[in-house]
Amino acid sequence: MENCMLCPRECGVNRKKGEMGVCGQTAAIKAARAALHMWEEPCISGQNGSGTVFFSGCNLGCIFCQNHNIATGKAGIEISIERLAEIFLELQEKGANNINLVTAGHFVPQVVGALKMAKQQGLYLPVVYNTSSYEKVETLRLLEGYVDIYLPDLKYVDSAISSRYSHAADYFTCASAAIAEMVRQVGEPEFVFERAAGKEGSSVEFLADEKKKILEQQNNMIFDAAEYQERSEAGESLLMRKGVIVRHLVMPDCVEDSKRVISYLLKTYGGQIFISIMNQYTPLPQCREYPELSRRVTEAEYDAVVDYAIELGIENGFIQEGDVAEESFIPEFDGEGIVRKDVDR
Repeated sequence: MENCMLCPRECGVNRKKGEMGVCGQTAAIKAARAALHMWEEPCISGQNGSGTVFFSGCNLGCIFCQNHNIATGKAGIEISIERLAEIFLELQEKGANNINLVTAGHFVPQVVGALKMAKQQGLYLPVVYNTSSYEKVETLRLLEGYVDIYLPDLKYVDSAISSRYSHAADYFTCASAAIAEMVRQVGEPEFVFERAAGKEGSSVEFLADEKKKILEQQNNMIFDAAEYQERSEAGESLLMRKGVIVRHLVMPDCVEDSKRVISYLLKTYGGQIFISIMNQYTPLPQCREYPELSRRVTEAEYDAVVDYAIELGIENGFIQEGDVAEESFIPEFDGEGIVRKDVDR
């Protein structure tokens, strides 16, 4: 924190003394929302939702970011490591399927400290690390043993595109190395049945206790990726317990680069990972200086990418059907779940 080199930007500022890095944050943890989130992949959100903590700031700064208000640090509340640990436990008590850390790369040392603290106080849920993948391998290694599921993006291969939209010509070099480290840490995907805990009207303490018992029982009922696909097609509900899901957002006029992303992932990892091909690009006001981004992805563009993945033999994947490019999918970053209800801000 005194000479911050956590991310590929390596800006070297003294965040401990209050200087802001490229991420827009000092050493003080800042978060904008902590709540049950239903809009992740089915095996992450499940029926109860993913216990998602949205951190303020971002080292990548994509101009089309749907979480623009928090990525730029405009939204969020400063909290202590102790409070972050409490938030994890509160989400567990609410029945979350996992703890989902969204854009936490610039707070990794603090997050590790909070996870240690929460685990000592009874945190047992799987931990999800949700990232743009513009990460340093050395920083990711600090998370080994604390993260069970990695949910990284692979946004681009073409350096001209990553430079234009994310000011990061080295994006693919950094992101591909980061994803390789994630796969090394957690290995191939594993899944367990999702079984609801408790009945309507049960206290959160009862639900959390019953959910813990269910998770302990599930340790003897672990399924691999092939079984996940079969059981999902049969209508059964399963949750990821560990593994990597790489997300790729299809962008307007970027079909060929999307194909390069899919090709790289399939040739490099095959069935070791899941690939989530996303169709939710939403034109937002900050993109007005980029005319090509003023529209949604067409059905033909998205289908071209999905069809290409099928032609290459994709086995483990998610696609988005219907019109999901809506601003209504962007949650309110109003501080929900960040400040304790019994404490004034």
